[in-house]
Amino acid sequence: MKITKNEEIAENLNNFFSDIITNLKIPQYKDPTTNAENITDPVFKAIEKYKNHPSIKLIKNHYNNDNNLFSFHSVSLEEIEKELKNLDPSKASQNTDIPTKIIHQNLDLFAPKVHQEMNQSLDQDKFPSTMKLANITPAFKKNDRTNKENYRPISILPNISKVFEKCIYKQLAIYFETIFSKHQCGFRKGLNAQHCLIRLIEKWRECIDQGLEFGSLLTDLSKAFDCLPHDLLIAKLKAYGVDISALRLIYDYLTNRKQRTKIGNEYSRWRDILYGVPQGSILGPLLFNIFICDLFLITNDFEMANYADDTTPYVYGIDITSVIDSLEKAGDLVFDWFKNNQMKGNEGKCHIVLSTHENVHVNIGTSQIKNSHSEKLLGIKIDSDLNFEEHISSICKKASAKLNALARISPYIDEGKRRLIMNAFFNSQFNYCPLTWMFHSRKLNNKINRLHERCLRITYNDNLSTFEELLNKDNSVSIHNRNLRALAIELFKVYTKQGPDILQDVFPINNEARYNFRKKAHFTTRAIRTVRYGDNSLRHLGPKIWEQIPSDIKEAESVEVFKSRIKSWIPDNCPCRLCKTYIHNFCFI
Repeated sequence: MKITKNEEIAENLNNFFSDIITNLKIPQYKDPTTNAENITDPVFKAIEKYKNHPSIKLIKNHYNNDNNLFSFHSVSLEEIEKELKNLDPSKASQNTDIPTKIIHQNLDLFAPKVHQEMNQSLDQDKFPSTMKLANITPAFKKNDRTNKENYRPISILPNISKVFEKCIYKQLAIYFETIFSKHQCGFRKGLNAQHCLIRLIEKWRECIDQGLEFGSLLTDLSKAFDCLPHDLLIAKLKAYGVDISALRLIYDYLTNRKQRTKIGNEYSRWRDILYGVPQGSILGPLLFNIFICDLFLITNDFEMANYADDTTPYVYGIDITSVIDSLEKAGDLVFDWFKNNQMKGNEGKCHIVLSTHENVHVNIGTSQIKNSHSEKLLGIKIDSDLNFEEHISSICKKASAKLNALARISPYIDEGKRRLIMNAFFNSQFNYCPLTWMFHSRKLNNKINRLHERCLRITYNDNLSTFEELLNKDNSVSIHNRNLRALAIELFKVYTKQGPDILQDVFPINNEARYNFRKKAHFTTRAIRTVRYGDNSLRHLGPKIWEQIPSDIKEAESVEVFKSRIKSWIPDNCPCRLCKTYIHNFCFI
């Protein structure tokens, strides 16, 4: 039965969001050997309840934090002023909030008051109750819009709560940055989905180039952020070395929260939040990262690509039989972790992508997963051949549709607006994780260039100039050359120790040339066996591209300066297959 009234929809969705654990029927952890029931203090009760939990034991075996306790310290008035200035007036806020512009205009009045309340909160281990009331905006994900399961709750919190959360976040993030795995790419400064995918795909290419087989398991979690158990998170924080005072503050932040869902101008009734971290908050993603951090302690026999709740273990071996065996063991370990940590893993919704085209299957728990030729991971369609034909064809189709729309309206708008639309609706199609799919065929490259050329002709109303002349008029380069610049930026970050550790394995530095920019071999080159997976790889192309970059660009004092200078660099004699001259039915020159 469909409902159409906003107030009924809001109430229905709010009840659904609030009853996630009940709806998913996730079994709760019980340990009859503990004395938790007789403890009244909620923090000590949580620690006692989970003291024998597998994750707690795993953390304690890896980290000895008895003498290295983390605690929150008071914040300065200058820090509060900075965070108040950083509040974005364009971001959604509650209708009871003081407008951000008013706060900015009267900083001398607001900053001292917020400063006093912030430090009082830290001293008393209490998070203000008025800042724990969230208005929920349902965010549609995919498929049927009338199905409430296809929505996730985004919390719109009071403006000032963002300042409080940011101050707590900054202190806690510094402590855990040395604890997090380098494979955790979500919600961390300097890391993104592209880094996660680069590591996975480059390892895949390297294995196939060496004659090995490769396999990856794309796992599925239901409502991961909403299922997170507060007590277990507190116990994990204690195991990592967070002191009792800080635990009390975090526990108070998580508990006694309320939410209501807004549809149009109608609100549902308030409901208590018993599990999970607020999606849309500043502190929530960090707490989620801390919660899943011990998952990476079980990966002794396999590696894992992770971005937030997307977890993809991958393995390699001498033949497909050994790969399947290793993948089944990895899958069992990961799903056991999900179960032990009160998360809903869906074995039947997993996907397997192997380097073979054979019709094989992998047993994950009680489910039998067939090998897929291609699957989408973090928005990128990955196929077993790593040619990304499906993915690039898809984004070209979207870009073509945008061009058709631009062509229809172009006679009615000026050139400046056409350029804005080109950048917003055409170029953006090729901006997402370009280093993952840049080793595609010449046929696809020609298709991209034809679309790009058509886009420039529409934008500048020019049907006579060549593609190169149009690029000069636009002061831009081809999509491929833009990708090479993006690669150069990642190389600069790695070389200057400003990039993520996860890329150090992809681009190992030659330490002998570490402090001499005029010496060529800044990155270690590795032997390759095949063109398809060895020559066409970032680990092989990266060092060659780095050698071609002029020294004055490479000697930039910061990433920002390097990005500015690299915009003037046009790759000359790029060694990749797309740039080599090809004689039809003969060879590349």
